[in-house]
Amino acid sequence: MQQPVQSAILLMNLGSPDSTEVKDVRRYLNEFLMDERVIDMPFLTRALLVRGIIVPFRAPKSAEAYRTIWTKEGSPLIVLTKQLQSALQQQVQEPVAIAMRYGNPSPKQAYDELLKEHPGLKEVLIVPLYPHYAMSSYETAVEFAKEQYAEGNYPFRISFIKPFYDDADYLEALAQSMRPYLQQDYDHLLFSYHGIPERHIRKSDTTGCHCLQVNNCCETASPAHATCYRHQVMQTTKMVAEKLGLPKEKYSVSFQSRLGKGWLQPFTDKRLEQMPAEGIKKLLIICPAFISDCLETLEEIAERGKESFLGAGGETYTMIPCLNIHPLWVNTLVKWVDAVKNGNREMVGEK
Repeated sequence: MQQPVQSAILLMNLGSPDSTEVKDVRRYLNEFLMDERVIDMPFLTRALLVRGIIVPFRAPKSAEAYRTIWTKEGSPLIVLTKQLQSALQQQVQEPVAIAMRYGNPSPKQAYDELLKEHPGLKEVLIVPLYPHYAMSSYETAVEFAKEQYAEGNYPFRISFIKPFYDDADYLEALAQSMRPYLQQDYDHLLFSYHGIPERHIRKSDTTGCHCLQVNNCCETASPAHATCYRHQVMQTTKMVAEKLGLPKEKYSVSFQSRLGKGWLQPFTDKRLEQMPAEGIKKLLIICPAFISDCLETLEEIAERGKESFLGAGGETYTMIPCLNIHPLWVNTLVKWVDAVKNGNREMVGEK
């Protein structure tokens, strides 16, 4: 007789509109931008800004942008997350489900479906597909999953894989995914990370006196680094560059997708316009803040970024894909699942 399933895996990603229709994009943007961890303003101010100004103007433009990357199967992010789910499922016994922070399927939908299929479920290991800690990505995903878990009074417990920005297996998978692209002739490699407001860095500082307040704060040891997005992306960059043997002058970091003033610099769009005049004519660019290719990589970087760079005098421009379903990345997930199953709780945060 087959043993009842007691544990499951839930891959959690950002999410996507249900379609490229303006109404679906509008609904998605409202849910996304009304998140207090994304736009951290008082509710009424946030509602006036988001519902009265940003979304009415942005939804049609975003819908048009989504149409340029949409596939016949649907949103690239959703499709790639499902492909990752399938690839992982082929290598583990535990059922693998997916959930999104915004849009569908929600954590509640995933919990309900898992419990329906496996009534004896005792634990769900949630893997937020964010390598780095930020209140607007990893933190909001975890807190949302916790909220929906608490509301459902589920009989199983949940735990979360911690940010894995410096995990050796993750870094190896990222480096190996990049290596074939480094065989071509290039002048520079740009690590473009999703930007966040500097105030988010300060708010996430558990010490209250380190991040963006101490000289060389990212290189100066501090407990604040456990929740510091800027430190973590710098560490990922440094450690991957070391694995690939890149000289320091051959690569740099920038931040994309800003929504306003006071965001982390330098800005990717500005650097793409400036680099050709600095003698950088052949560019490689990668977006390690994302595990799955999405609007911010496929449209903002691969399309608009390329147009900007070549328009400023660049000659060649290549975006290195996200990890997506790279075999070494799938193997890394398998290794983490096995480690947790065998009692290694150091890599998870308990509920």
